[in-house]
Amino acid sequence: MLVILPVLFLLFCCPVSCVFQKFYCAVSESCECDFKPNIKDLEWDLYKNLYGQHLAQDIVSEEVASFLQNKSPDHPLVLSFHGSSGTGKTLVSSMLGNHLYGSAMSSPYVHQFVPTLHFPLVERLEEYREELKRWVRENLTECARSVFIFDEMERMPPGLIDVLEPFLGPAHVVFGTNYRKAIYIFISTTGEGVINKLALDYRQAGRDREEISPTDLQDAIAEQVYNSSKSGFYHSSIIQQKLVTRFVPFLPLCRRHVERCAHMQLCQRGCCSCGDVVKAVGEDMIYMPAQGQYFSTTGCKAIPAKINLFL
Repeated sequence: MLVILPVLFLLFCCPVSCVFQKFYCAVSESCECDFKPNIKDLEWDLYKNLYGQHLAQDIVSEEVASFLQNKSPDHPLVLSFHGSSGTGKTLVSSMLGNHLYGSAMSSPYVHQFVPTLHFPLVERLEEYREELKRWVRENLTECARSVFIFDEMERMPPGLIDVLEPFLGPAHVVFGTNYRKAIYIFISTTGEGVINKLALDYRQAGRDREEISPTDLQDAIAEQVYNSSKSGFYHSSIIQQKLVTRFVPFLPLCRRHVERCAHMQLCQRGCCSCGDVVKAVGEDMIYMPAQGQYFSTTGCKAIPAKINLFL
């Protein structure tokens, strides 16, 4: 026993072992990399704290559960979130990180990219392409269970995101790294036009928004993000090759959803009983279209400032 202990110490503590551990983490089916998914809590969080988004709730819950149940997926999970500002896209991406990793969004295996911060200069496009490809490859080598979140895709330089195509396809190994267990999230306002128009058509026809089906919007969103010059997916091979698992529509929010957001944020401040503030916030928001005023123009985004105004 005394002979075995030093051997075990060297095995787990030496630099060579660390390198081996990283390699094992990249290819092994059992490596955790801080990966501690709790699907039930994710579903509950989506149900309890995401308002007016039955499509997003259903699609995200379904796709994440299905993906994680497959111990050896053929390709990574690629979700593209679309809709107006303040409708919950960033919130859902945070929920995913919070319920997939032991250290939540602070996990070293959750990687977030913002174009204006990470890729601000169009003239450096080729440099960014090489940097992004290297960054993704190295982090997948570090942990196959990595999550990559790309925010503000409408600001992404066209052509940059296509360097990810080899990582998203059906091949087993790319650049010597098993990449099939990764999750990619793209967040964009591109597509809000078709989403909001369909929601308005349903409202004006007297139909419930919960009747809107994912199939009503999948092809329309894909077409718009591919053809819009203001989209990071403009003429992208990722769209051509149909490498996005699902396009996730986020519908415009009605006044009742805005007021629920206000109530939740007031409760977080210890003011759950401030019903007058909730009503005041709902009344002070700007709604569209001019005739009807059905949907908040800013979703829940402006609510903290409104609460400060009325509290």
